[in-house]
Amino acid sequence: MKIDDLKRLIRDIPDFPRRGILFRDITPALGDPEAFATICDAFVERYRELGIDSVAGIEARGFLFASVAAYLLGLPLIPLRKPGKLPWKTVSRAYDLEYGTAAVEMHLDAVKRGDRVLIIDDLLATGGTAAAAAALVEGQGGTVVELAFAIELSELGGRNNLGSRPVFSLITL
Repeated sequence: MKIDDLKRLIRDIPDFPRRGILFRDITPALGDPEAFATICDAFVERYRELGIDSVAGIEARGFLFASVAAYLLGLPLIPLRKPGKLPWKTVSRAYDLEYGTAAVEMHLDAVKRGDRVLIIDDLLATGGTAAAAAALVEGQGGTVVELAFAIELSELGGRNNLGSRPVFSLITL
């Protein structure tokens, strides 16, 4: 399957999670083994030779792609989670969503000074979650090699909120 073919497997859900929000649902692509493999393979091929030390996945759908990439690249996986979900000492960063506020956390020892970290999530919307994730990695002395997304919603301008950090999106809507 080609990357452009994936667009037909992204479902628009109006007024979710609240009125006025158009949610882009990737579950049809996840439910199609060929589509899921296409997404995962594209990430793995892009990052195979970049000297990455670990892969961070943003809760929840970012875990799906980050875990496969980490496994196939033979790298550690860093879960970036909602507050209160990690069992040990954490660092946290708050951010704004297009429909409210939230925070993301990681274990205090997840990133070591000088680590080169790839951050993966399913969707780039406003960029708040990704910027918070990158700030967590950088705050522990790591370098964000790239922020990678299956889908980028260009009309929301999230890329502009990520500063000079490298950004890669498989699909732009």
